[in-house]
Amino acid sequence: MADVTNSKLLNIDTGILKKDACIVLVKTEWNAAIVDQLERGCIAILEKHGIKRIIVLTVPGAVEIPFAIKSFCDNNGKKNKPDAFIALGCVIKGDTPHFDYVCKAVTDGVGRLNLILTMPTIFGVLTVNDEQQAMERIGGKHGHKGEEAAITALKMISFVRSLKK
Repeated sequence: MADVTNSKLLNIDTGILKKDACIVLVKTEWNAAIVDQLERGCIAILEKHGIKRIIVLTVPGAVEIPFAIKSFCDNNGKKNKPDAFIALGCVIKGDTPHFDYVCKAVTDGVGRLNLILTMPTIFGVLTVNDEQQAMERIGGKHGHKGEEAAITALKMISFVRSLKK
C-alpha cells in the first residue's frame, strides 16, 4: 500500500519556491464535504509557503476537471498563466461500474494534460471504496492528500523552473 511515510514527499527543503507563483485549484461539487477538506489542506500549505495567487474553480464532477483545466489555459493567455494546476475531487465506489469509468476518465485526462500543457497538473482526486477511506485521506491515518497535492505542486513548479536555467 502506498504510504507517504515511505517517501520523501513531505521533505520540502528541495529548492522551493517561486513566491509569485499562481496555482489554480479545480475542485468538484460531488462529495463536497470531503473535497472541501482537501481544498482547505491544500490552500493552508500553499499559503504557508507564501503563495498568494490561488484561483479556485468549481466543476460538477471529476470527469469535468480536465476540460476545466484545458479551458482555463486556452482562455487566459500569458497574462494569467498559472504555474500549476491541482485537481481535487473524491470518487466513491458505488454499486455500478460508473466508478470505474469516472476514475479512468479523470486519471487519463489529467495524464494527457501533463503531456500537452507547459505547466504541471497535480492529481489530487481520491478514488476510494467508501467514505471511511476518504476520511483516512483528509487528515487520518493516510495523511492529508490535499496537503500532499500542494507540496507536489510546489515541488513541480521548482522543477520546471530548474529546467529553464
